[in-house]
Amino acid sequence: MPPETPLLSVHASVVFLAAVIIGLVMGGLMFLHDKSVPAAVATGLVAAGGSVPVLHKLIG
Repeated sequence: MPPETPLLSVHASVVFLAAVIIGLVMGGLMFLHDKSVPAAVATGLVAAGGSVPVLHKLIG
């Protein structure tokens, strides 16, 4: 039986983890600034999504 391949590579895992951390930080800062949960969630999602391609290039 051949060995199983990992679901994500180490590179992809680091990129996604860093993107999640960036999204959480940005969402938290937006919530502290505006006291609006929808704005904080939207900011966190945009920050996390926008940071994935940048982190992919930087960490590569």
